[in-house]
Amino acid sequence: MAKKRAETKAKRKTKAKRKTKAKRKTKAKRKTKAKRKTKKKVFGGYSISFKNRDETLEQVFGKSNVTPSEMTKTLWKFIKSKRLANK
Repeated sequence: MAKKRAETKAKRKTKAKRKTKAKRKTKAKRKTKAKRKTKKKVFGGYSISFKNRDETLEQVFGKSNVTPSEMTKTLWKFIKSKRLANK
């Protein structure tokens, strides 16, 4: 009697595992399809091209130490003065 109960419990567990594996597979397929559809242009922001630029970092930022916030400000000044940003 105990042997039959153990066998039926084992069968139930294997069936449950099969169902969860099947669910995981279908979810994975759905995610890949969704990723293909979400390739859109980035909303807002700038497209900055540094193509054919000869300036070095020292020329842009100077030779002294620069904090990250100052670096961002000077970089944007440089971009706007050279008209590199395209909206």
